[in-house]
Amino acid sequence: MVTGEVSIPDMQTPAQLPHHKVKIKKTGQRACNEKNDKGKACGGHLKRWFYASDVVERACGDVEKAWGPDAEVYRCEYCQTLYLPNPEDAKINVAGQGRISVFGLTLPPKDKS
Repeated sequence: MVTGEVSIPDMQTPAQLPHHKVKIKKTGQRACNEKNDKGKACGGHLKRWFYASDVVERACGDVEKAWGPDAEVYRCEYCQTLYLPNPEDAKINVAGQGRISVFGLTLPPKDKS
């Protein structure tokens, strides 16, 4: 697959890469939930990972071969586990639902002209 979008046939188990552990983010998840040998969660922040500009990843090349050059991928800052976005998160507007007018109606968005 060479597109920027990642399609996941089974939401429970994404395809694993040879050099990376891959998981799917839960709705609204911002911290890593990977457990160590003792069962303690990692807790590292999930940050958007631009793997095309990562020197170490360019030598490996697993992620770009699997998902293309512009896929949305998040990586834990501590354990380096990769997280794919949850399809349900795409429906959530980060800015909220918009302003509510005094009459109780949602105002239409501004023109982009």
